[in-house]
Amino acid sequence: MQRRTMISLAALAATLSTAALAQTGEIRIAHVYSKTGPLEAYGKQTQTGLMMGLSYATGGSMTINGKKLVVIEKDDQGKPDLGKSLLAAAYSDDKADIAVGPTSSGVALALLPVAEEYKKILLVEPAVADAITGDKWNKYIFRTGRNSSQDAISNAVAIDKAGVTVATLAQDYAFGRDGVKAFKDALKNAKLVHEEYLPTNTTDFTAGAQRLIDKLKDQPGRKIIFIIWAGAGNPFKIADLDLKRYGIEIATGGNILPAMASYKNFPGMEGATYYYFGIPKNPVNEALVAAHYKEFKTPPDFFTAGGFSSAMALVTALKATNGDTNTNKLIKTMEGMSFDTPKGKMTFRKEDHQAMQSMYHFKIKVDPAFAWGVPELVREIKPEEMQIPIRNKR
Repeated sequence: MQRRTMISLAALAATLSTAALAQTGEIRIAHVYSKTGPLEAYGKQTQTGLMMGLSYATGGSMTINGKKLVVIEKDDQGKPDLGKSLLAAAYSDDKADIAVGPTSSGVALALLPVAEEYKKILLVEPAVADAITGDKWNKYIFRTGRNSSQDAISNAVAIDKAGVTVATLAQDYAFGRDGVKAFKDALKNAKLVHEEYLPTNTTDFTAGAQRLIDKLKDQPGRKIIFIIWAGAGNPFKIADLDLKRYGIEIATGGNILPAMASYKNFPGMEGATYYYFGIPKNPVNEALVAAHYKEFKTPPDFFTAGGFSSAMALVTALKATNGDTNTNKLIKTMEGMSFDTPKGKMTFRKEDHQAMQSMYHFKIKVDPAFAWGVPELVREIKPEEMQIPIRNKR
């Protein structure tokens, strides 16, 4: 009898220690991003936002249900093959439960099959190409970052008026081509007359600008060059070719604050942006702005908000599963899930796991207090106003 009691007590102790281990275990998050490379500025902002968001969402504890959040950083340098091997290593060797990233759309497209192979979630932030939640998508992919369609359709909403003629200037890779396609599909009233694609590392825009001018200069009514550009190079140099002489305007989406320094030369320029720290009014954005000013003495930027949003999504999902990182349970939890972000509420659409979110129609104001052109809110474009196409084959 005594022996049996001892055995059952030993079994109970073993069960309790296993349970305790599960409670005090870790939730391992791999962040694959461009710590270096052409999109380094974006990647670093995402990492800052991710860490600030995880801290905010867990009340500073960095734990969920007794499990410690561990973030493993991986630098893909903007190279698809490197990103692919880093994500595989994160899932297999580092035992990552979930991954976040990457910065580049080209890298993201290389990562999607890896998430599927390891049957683990990849939360895409901030890579933009439509194909990520479109024809290259699989059920392990979620995205808090906006997609090309959200960028393009919100910008179309801002400038799509009868009597407007548009030409586009974009980079010749997934981000640029997907962006232009979505923009073109969204135009209902304006007329698109030319698409100009230039290499991602272009520094001399003269030839491209000349082709744009030739297509637009003799058009009647309002004439706009819509720019979709990321990373290095300054496409706004095309303004040096005296576009005003031909009555040609420039329009573009939002960007990081250093890139928006050139917006000061275009007071009144319109477009739509994903985020600008002074626009959204909600407690999460106030917390982000306050934390960022405290740590860096500067406002949070475009991609900082994205990293913060991805953290809010992860913590919301993991709190709902009580810290359980089982992939199928997380997918079930996250499909259709709403969560708070610096931009207000986002919701993962069930069909393609794309976060539905507001965008902001702005007009540039020049304020001597700021080193950049300030995007003043014209109006918030709500998710339900943008018919964001479902581009996967689910």
